[in-house]
Amino acid sequence: MTDAEWQVVRAVLPVPAWLEGRGGRPESYCHRVMLDAVRYVVDNGVKWANLPADFRRTGECTPSPAAGR
Repeated sequence: MTDAEWQVVRAVLPVPAWLEGRGGRPESYCHRVMLDAVRYVVDNGVKWANLPADFRRTGECTPSPAAGR
């Protein structure tokens, strides 16, 4: 995310409650980093290589019984 894009997005994000004295605790992660991660997944999707090891590999899926009809 460019600095210009971040300035636009930052302006529409709500102010955290802890900054306004309404309680809560500070966030553990930067909002910009979190939005970058969401944009990455939306753009690239979830690749088979990134799935957990107990998921079946590509091409190893068994067809459903309805697929032969």
